[in-house]
Amino acid sequence: MPAQSPDEPERDAVALRRDRAAIDALADRILNAARRMGFPESSRFALRLAYEEAVANAFQHGATGRPDAVIDVRWRVGPEEARITVADHGPGFDPTALPDPTAPDRLDKPTGRGVMLMRAYTSELRYNDKGNTVTLILRNPRASTG
Repeated sequence: MPAQSPDEPERDAVALRRDRAAIDALADRILNAARRMGFPESSRFALRLAYEEAVANAFQHGATGRPDAVIDVRWRVGPEEARITVADHGPGFDPTALPDPTAPDRLDKPTGRGVMLMRAYTSELRYNDKGNTVTLILRNPRASTG
């Protein structure tokens, strides 16, 4: 089998359970791919934070009351961008209907900032129509723009 080109995107699809070691191992694989593709450390930090939040939200909100629930994670990292799609099998939600976490009456709340953080740390954040699948897109600032 020929060696993979250094610019060849890396990708995989994984079914994750509530297993911290497996969640961390997948994050390490994605971040190592991002490092190999030339993403700077600050971008890899942002990607990890967004991934962790997406996975936490999927288990917390999409798999409530189901300790054996599985979420699906598809990822692709190339020299231009990284994409991570996290899907749960829950009812979904309307991301446009979320309250503003920076509103004065919400500042003291310990939760409710995850989507805001994912938006801040990615180039683009997309939800499917049902609201149970999120795609994180982070462009590589070191990639040539043509």
